Amino acid sequence: MTGRRLLNPGGSSNGLREDVLEVLGVLKVATAGQIQRLTRPHLSFRHTDLKEEAQRKEARTKPHRAAAGDLRRHGLVVDAGRTRGGEKLFSLTPAGLEAATALLGRLEAEAGSVARGAGSTGASHALAVNEAVIALIRPVPDLTLLQDEPPEIKAAAAAVRPGVGLLASYATEVPLPASGTWSRPGPGGARADAVLVAPEDDVPLLFIEVDNCFMDAARIATKFVKYARFLARTVKDVDGKERPLWRTRWEFPPPRYYREVDHPPVLLVFNPLGPRDPHTSMTATARHSRRHWEGHWHGEFHDYDGKIPIVGTTMERLRAHGHDGPAFWRFGRKDWQPLLDAIGNPRRDAAEARRRAEDERRRQKEAAQRAERERREEAQRQARKEAERRARVERERRERAQAEQEAAVAAEAAARPRGAAWAAGEPRPVRGLTSRSEPGRGGRAHGILGRESAHRRAGGLPNSRR
Repeated sequence: MTGRRLLNPGGSSNGLREDVLEVLGVLKVATAGQIQRLTRPHLSFRHTDLKEEAQRKEARTKPHRAAAGDLRRHGLVVDAGRTRGGEKLFSLTPAGLEAATALLGRLEAEAGSVARGAGSTGASHALAVNEAVIALIRPVPDLTLLQDEPPEIKAAAAAVRPGVGLLASYATEVPLPASGTWSRPGPGGARADAVLVAPEDDVPLLFIEVDNCFMDAARIATKFVKYARFLARTVKDVDGKERPLWRTRWEFPPPRYYREVDHPPVLLVFNPLGPRDPHTSMTATARHSRRHWEGHWHGEFHDYDGKIPIVGTTMERLRAHGHDGPAFWRFGRKDWQPLLDAIGNPRRDAAEARRRAEDERRRQKEAAQRAERERREEAQRQARKEAERRARVERERRERAQAEQEAAVAAEAAARPRGAAWAAGEPRPVRGLTSRSEPGRGGRAHGILGRESAHRRAGGLPNSRR
């Protein structure tokens, strides 16, 4: 026997042992069948040549049972009892939980504790939580590992639709303290059966509660009193501001609408294991918890400000439809919806979309009117500028024409001889005479000529030249 075989007598590989640690690190207690369906879903489509379901299950779970046995030899896994059907349960030791935490990349404070005594009574509730997680994840088989299977088997494997989140997106048995701390919660808080964090699938945070139909609806409704107390608790964050305690641990988008207080949704999964009818329990739970989820009608939609979105489903519907089918009933609504519609507010989203579209149309209309007004004003400015330009051009043309005419006249006058100018009737200058009578040279003559001109105009003196 080789050294590897001595260390792992079951002959398991590293990958198979990691499968066991990862699943038990999240679910705390599980069967080999649940471990196989979560980590190696293609094995569910093998061994079709075996006639009995028990034989097929034995064959497909054998690798993980061997891996769990090898981990038990290393002190990381323990047998946690058996289910009511006789199937063996596995859980982690403290050392195994530490190894699983490192493998999952989680903090020790987020890992929780090991399952103690869960299998002593068959772990029916823990197994139901596991089944809800498997139904939500819907692990997709690797078709390349089914090349040798019959066509109908490969077609069935190809028809599997992926669900919401991965195994690492879930955590189980998560305390929700209304007092105390996360690691040491005080009284008055809740404990979520599972928590889903899958922002990549538009589910930033989802609390999951599973009921096996043994509990009375009024008692189930009291859980939401604890949820409301936990969600209302605030603490001072690292920046000194008061924030809800749950927002300091999980990333959750801010309220989508103005002055609205958003709470993460809660999913109730009713598993028909007990004597109560799941649908009857669901409607009764909705009636008893109305004050925690009922919104206010605003004409087009409900306003859920400060309310807890509570969604119900049954294990049967969840397995049949998955997260993207009509498997979920939002308390207060009429129809079954896909998960994203159930935890959301489609009517308000549609109303807000219409409002945004109307605002956009109004902005576009105002922008078009503003552009048209600016275009007209610009056209008027250009028209005024053109008119001013034309007037300036015309004025400059006239001034140039006048200047050219005056220059031509001056040039013509300068070009003619002086005698020709006198012949043309221009006055001839008289030497020695000034334009006005003044003492001195020429003043007397000007006075005589002036008197002669006056007598001549009056007809008194004859014209000596005539």
